[in-house]
Amino acid sequence: MAVGLDYKSRSRIGEILLREGLIDETQLSLALELQREWGGKLGRILISSGLVRRLDLYKALSKQLNLPFLDLRDERIDLDALKLLSLNFMKENEVIPIRIEDGKLLVAMTDPLQENTEKEIERITGLPVKKAITTELDIIWVLSTYFKEELKQQTIELLAREKAEFSAKKILASWQIIAFYTFSTVFLYLLFFKPILAFYIANSIVQTFFFLSVMFKLVLSLLGAKTRKREKEAGAHQIRDSELPDYTILIPVYKEARVIPHLIESIRRIDYPKSKLDVKILFEEDDIETLVVAKELKPEGFFEFIVVPHSFPKTKPKACNWGLQFARGKYITIYDAEDRPEPDQLKKAISTFKNSPPNTVCVQARLNYYNKYENFLTRMFTLEYSYWFDYILPGLELLGVPIPLGGTSNHFVTERLKEIGGWDPFNVTEDADLGVRAARLGYTVRTLDSTTYEEATSRLKNWINQRTRWIKGYMQTYAVHMRNPFRLIREIGLKSFIGFQLFIGGTPFVFLANPVLWILYIVWLLTQTRVLEPIFPPWVLYFSLLNLLIGNSMIVFMNMIAVWRRKLYRLTPWALLSPFYWILHSVAAWNAQMQLVSNPFYWEKTPHGISRIFTARKQTT
Repeated sequence: MAVGLDYKSRSRIGEILLREGLIDETQLSLALELQREWGGKLGRILISSGLVRRLDLYKALSKQLNLPFLDLRDERIDLDALKLLSLNFMKENEVIPIRIEDGKLLVAMTDPLQENTEKEIERITGLPVKKAITTELDIIWVLSTYFKEELKQQTIELLAREKAEFSAKKILASWQIIAFYTFSTVFLYLLFFKPILAFYIANSIVQTFFFLSVMFKLVLSLLGAKTRKREKEAGAHQIRDSELPDYTILIPVYKEARVIPHLIESIRRIDYPKSKLDVKILFEEDDIETLVVAKELKPEGFFEFIVVPHSFPKTKPKACNWGLQFARGKYITIYDAEDRPEPDQLKKAISTFKNSPPNTVCVQARLNYYNKYENFLTRMFTLEYSYWFDYILPGLELLGVPIPLGGTSNHFVTERLKEIGGWDPFNVTEDADLGVRAARLGYTVRTLDSTTYEEATSRLKNWINQRTRWIKGYMQTYAVHMRNPFRLIREIGLKSFIGFQLFIGGTPFVFLANPVLWILYIVWLLTQTRVLEPIFPPWVLYFSLLNLLIGNSMIVFMNMIAVWRRKLYRLTPWALLSPFYWILHSVAAWNAQMQLVSNPFYWEKTPHGISRIFTARKQTT
């Protein structure tokens, strides 16, 4: 947002605004005080503080510079003039060529004082420039209107076109399809003609994989505990507000009218100079209700409302890619509609970047829940997330294994995010995929000792839908990155390759296989029937018993430790119910397997604002 002028021009802007009755002396003094603290341009401070409307500020600037102000929605734009500059140039420099007048090219700019931009336009077009002022929202509107199809193609097809090997648009390679059918044929043959052998092989594989997965998570837990200690000892690197860069926040929303007021308040609480925030709430084109509610709230000028045009696939990563094209921040992060990040999270993220290797592309904050005590599902979800984000992901970081990002609160260096292709709009767990892709392209991901609190799903159907999408996305991610296993090993190393098998591949595999084989084991254990005895020779029997008792007990214990660290002592006994919670994962896994075949890109939308917390607040209001 290029509003306001340099230090010497501040009083003149203030005089115009005072004379027009748009601010008073007290408001101007407040803005000047904030400018001394935050640095940057006065115009941005006035808009972001809600002291002046964006439109009024730009009109004041036009008077100060003696340049025309153009409302581009009402302006006649010549299509031939519009084609004189490339789409990327217009986006990056926030300029729109309007038409040719008297041999000069009329160009609308958000910052007409950028002489280098003016000279570059004259060099490209061969025409002298006649400058006018417009707002950055007008720029976005013109680009979204006149270049809609081109922007949609960049949003949807960029990764598939430029880095096809990483795109989930085509999930399986030819050899993977052949291997799948070959394996299925062999297994079905054994199942019909040698069922005992088939079950014996399957049982042995699953028991081995389960054991390795549990041991791997134990190692990650121990490493994660060391990481937590290291973070606490390191402390935070203090950065003055005047030195902080612009920060973009993308918030994709759909059918979120109930939580939009809470979202606005959560973002307002972030401890960061508001003039340096570039908050873009991304609305789907058919979600009129949420957009209307948001507009009625009339938030400050650092909030921008951007409409994502309808297209397939209709996914969160596609919406984020649309917003990424208009991002102005040096850093960028994503929040969900119901998120409540800790106020200092952005500053901590920048501090972590500054103290990380130069190839760090992302830092992932921790996720947890604010409605943790609502019912069985919210309690178990809190146990799961506490363990996952407080131990597992930090353990992966210390081990040097690719980190599957969380669906929110991942902070990126904007240019590096663009370099690796942004989000994959065809992958329904775009976060996990992005972490693996970053590692393959030579970048690292670190964890961030800051928490974003979310609304835990409290209804079973919604939970199944959410977990179905999550597991389906892990299946997609595994298939995509295993198209060329030898190349994957070369790019991330053997250790990370093994971790990828156990973590990304092993998770859905165990969830799929567990119900069938554990039922067989329990039936045999209770009935001692000789029919199943060949499936459980002594070594498999003892191995299964080890997994059942030691493995499950270990994971239960780790869940207990995770909530102890967060001092959620009331949740400790609920960790004993973890095996029953995993049964629900198996239900979701089988649902995900069917969806992967029938509807691979379908996004299971998780509704928000249904917690009793939101209901109570609404009644209070």
